[in-house]
Amino acid sequence: MTRIRFDQLAKQYLEEFLQPLGIVQRNLEVPGESKFVDVWFVPAERPDSTAFNLGLLTHITSTACLLEPFRNSPLRQEIRTCVLKLLWLQEDQRRKTKQSGVRQAESNLPKLWILTATTRPAVVREFGGRSPTQATGIYFLAKALKTAVIAIDQLPQTEDTLWLRLLGRDAVQQQAIAEVLALPATDPRRARVLQLLVAWKVTIEMSNGGEQEEDLMTALSQVYLEWEQQTRQQGIEQGIEQGIEQGERSLILRQLARRVGEVSDEVRSQIHQLSTDQLEQLGEALLDFSTPADLETWLGLRTDFIRDSQV
Repeated sequence: MTRIRFDQLAKQYLEEFLQPLGIVQRNLEVPGESKFVDVWFVPAERPDSTAFNLGLLTHITSTACLLEPFRNSPLRQEIRTCVLKLLWLQEDQRRKTKQSGVRQAESNLPKLWILTATTRPAVVREFGGRSPTQATGIYFLAKALKTAVIAIDQLPQTEDTLWLRLLGRDAVQQQAIAEVLALPATDPRRARVLQLLVAWKVTIEMSNGGEQEEDLMTALSQVYLEWEQQTRQQGIEQGIEQGIEQGERSLILRQLARRVGEVSDEVRSQIHQLSTDQLEQLGEALLDFSTPADLETWLGLRTDFIRDSQV
């Protein structure tokens, strides 16, 4: 599986679950540098009362932070790049507070969490990383750097770490998926994760990436069956094809609302007219949208193509 596909899952996952807790921004451009933070999070003063308890993930996002997920063990240069982005953002905040006449408190500086499915402890130790006994798998770098590497494959197998282990790989990720499936059907976190994983399965299949991830695809196939059964239980009686399409359409509309804001009734009507294949294309394209105009342009191109093909 390529890093690009993992990035899409990780960013969608973190945005989906952290949004009720505060402000989430994907691909934040680092001031003064042509680099982007994967996920920038600022906790809300009053988190949404419907926010989920995500254990360790909720704890590490209790303050402003950068989240940089990796599918493979990050190289030395990649860790340096992550730290550089953190330092640029800290300096940008310092300048802004100085201009306003307010002194930047050290405790208010953002932190960096490098979330890696696998890691090389020897490399982390070169950066001064130490893993305290009470937090297996979390390597804190030098205190002044405000940075930690979370080795997902080394986290203890508890519910507190489940929501981070879903971003792992191989046996760790498959075990986490099994634990999600074992949650009560009434747990809203279970339904939300199933939707995200089903969408991810479709993305992998469309890019022909499943051949190299047979064990993962087997686990995702079980997720698909569970999601299909849940969809039926919710009263969708138009057949499995229509049920899947409705679930995908609902997921895409929610993702669009996060990316470009609430869509108009006219645009929503256009989306409801899209075929299953077009919905899948929109699901990939929306990752690059930043304004309502981007969505309208994409829909306009599809409308023109359909009109021309009917002439």
